[in-house]
Amino acid sequence: MSEDQREAAVAWFEKGIADAATARVMGVARSPVKGLYLRWRIHGRGVLVAKQTKQVYSFELKLALVERFIAGETAQALAAEAGLSSSGLLKNWAAAYRREGADALRPKAGGRPGRPGSPPPEPEPGPGAELERLRRENERLRAEVAYLGKLRALRAQERR
Repeated sequence: MSEDQREAAVAWFEKGIADAATARVMGVARSPVKGLYLRWRIHGRGVLVAKQTKQVYSFELKLALVERFIAGETAQALAAEAGLSSSGLLKNWAAAYRREGADALRPKAGGRPGRPGSPPPEPEPGPGAELERLRRENERLRAEVAYLGKLRALRAQERR
């Protein structure tokens, strides 16, 4: 919907006209008007303000909201209380929680996965970082020594 259409739809909502009637009056499809209506019920006129892109919510907030939603509170009320962009977001979290448990609500690693065989990323500097680096180096050197030992044994066997 265009910005003018959205403003007109919100004006109809404020007059007490719901989504289906607003869509008929404006001559547009109902689904975008319904989505706008549901968000308007949460944010009021604030639905017309440009929304933030890619809002990130903490694991603890997601878990608390999902548990309250499953306990019986309405998605609309919880979304309004927490300032979510829509109640559908909370419903998606609840579905993921039911499928995979609480870990489904944890933040996911971003970016493209690494290539197979590429070295793992360097750990964050910290108290155990140097020890971890030395362990990896020790493991690599042991593998190198074992490889050279087998190579030497094969060459000795070829000479015989």
